[in-house]
Amino acid sequence: MTKKKITPFEDSLAELEQLVSQLEQGEISLEESLKSFERGVTLTRICQKALQEAEQKVQILIDQNGTQTLEPFTDE
Repeated sequence: MTKKKITPFEDSLAELEQLVSQLEQGEISLEESLKSFERGVTLTRICQKALQEAEQKVQILIDQNGTQTLEPFTDE
């Protein structure tokens, strides 16, 4: 059985979702809420950076493989 590799993006996103859930419940102190918010900002930046890097890689692959063709997305 192979283990699925978790990326830093996925780890960060999961932690961010957990923090949001805790904040939405409103059952933690103001001090803990502020700490969670600060951590959330850091995690958001990590996720944004990972997404930007992935977008750049995709763009490089598209550029290397010739012309880019856009096809409309259908929900069929």
